[in-house]
Amino acid sequence: MPPTETVVVLDFGSQYAQLIARRVREQKVFARILPYSAPLADIAALNPVGIILSGGPANVYADNAPQGDAGIFTLGVPILGICYGCQWLCEELGGTVQRAARREFGAATLTITAPDELLDGLATATDGGLPVWMSHGDQIVKLPAGFKTLAQTATCPHAAMAQPEKKFYGVQFHPEVAHTPCGKDLLHNFLYRICGAQGNWEMRSFVEDAVAAAREKIGGANVVLALSGGVDSTVVALLLQRTVGARLHCIFVDNGVLRKNEYAKVVENYRRDFQLNLIPVSAGKIFLDRLAGVADPETKRKIIGHTFIDIFAEEARKIADCKFLAQGTLYPDVIESVAAHGGPTAVIKSHHNVGGLPEKLGFELVEPLRWLFKDEVRALGAELGMPEASIWRHPFPGPGLAVRIVGEVTAARVAVLQEADEIVMQEIQAAGWYRKVWQAFAVLLPVASVGVMGDERTYENTVALRVVDSLDGMTADWSRLPYDLLAKISGRIINEVRGVNRVVYDISSKPPSTIEWE
Repeated sequence: MPPTETVVVLDFGSQYAQLIARRVREQKVFARILPYSAPLADIAALNPVGIILSGGPANVYADNAPQGDAGIFTLGVPILGICYGCQWLCEELGGTVQRAARREFGAATLTITAPDELLDGLATATDGGLPVWMSHGDQIVKLPAGFKTLAQTATCPHAAMAQPEKKFYGVQFHPEVAHTPCGKDLLHNFLYRICGAQGNWEMRSFVEDAVAAAREKIGGANVVLALSGGVDSTVVALLLQRTVGARLHCIFVDNGVLRKNEYAKVVENYRRDFQLNLIPVSAGKIFLDRLAGVADPETKRKIIGHTFIDIFAEEARKIADCKFLAQGTLYPDVIESVAAHGGPTAVIKSHHNVGGLPEKLGFELVEPLRWLFKDEVRALGAELGMPEASIWRHPFPGPGLAVRIVGEVTAARVAVLQEADEIVMQEIQAAGWYRKVWQAFAVLLPVASVGVMGDERTYENTVALRVVDSLDGMTADWSRLPYDLLAKISGRIINEVRGVNRVVYDISSKPPSTIEWE
């Protein structure tokens, strides 16, 4: 990092800004998100081959509307505006945007009215127009000078526009979402035909660049890594093992809310398979004592995060000349924990490894995965030679089962959920569904209900089953598991896990829900 070519995505507050970056990277071009208010010098310093303006929730003509630096139009760089970004581009260059007589939210049909490189090849994709996804209440009523209309919908006369000589483009629809099937082709045209990208973003070059950057930063010092057993921290460990060798010290803390027998399995497997310099710490009682009586999910996350820091720091102090702390922080962690780049995007939830480390630790952070999405990390793991079982391990939250236990966390409730979770994993794997889904797990609810077991009345706990399909964790949909598999999981949990008499299946998507319950 940085790669030889970069596309800058200016975030105007869209929940899809990260998805735009992800779609660009799928085309083997690196994308970097900056706030809409980024100074022109910062944008120019990245030497971008193209700039994409994201959507956003504001009205471009409002007094407090987000305004980027209009100097980007003087950089000689191709620009693509999406939704709000298209409208801002229009207004800045002399066009007019007004509230639409009819809003467009959801599916629409796009008709191409003028041929252009941006839409080339899209017209033959379907008969009778192209399905696209719209989400706007305003629309362009007057194009800037020198622009032409490329496409329209039944209610949007300028659904795509272009100034080909300056390579300025705008689309009112969202090419980054799956609901716009031709979106990836449009982005490919923009990146390769208009921006002239070469497509050099790949894991092999990332490994070389990341190792070189880490080696330069760390020098001859020692590094400590908070190892969780998941794919993210494991990839960081292998990357840094290649960088500093035995000077990497991996601290694995048992926080008392891991999966059943996971502490022993991780210690055994990582010493055997990866020959890591591993420091295991059993601290479950400390965590559970501090979580006693706490039901609020954000408070639970913060208690676990702070307790982890205390224990981790105590172990790290035992290592001489230790100046750096490595973490498996990913881009979605950063996105959900802080308003994106200081912009107007909403905070979703805090992550224990983002912004939770007090300065008193005295470490410099090393976060080589900070700009990667989960599927990119898995590709990186394959490049580093990780076994498939490790690469495709389902995501597991840093606070562990504590945020899959809705309400208070106690040793007894942890034990119940561990047993239920073990059954879910066994049956999903046995049925061949583990690799087909993004994530599968059980949630213990603070809800008791009446049941009948052995002709006797019961009043026991409810377990929710959550299984989702996703590409990168930014969006997700519930998995359509076979009924007989659901029945088998439910039957085993109710019969084998004491204290549970009801199992329900979560059929919510993200958004509006999140993948985890807390």
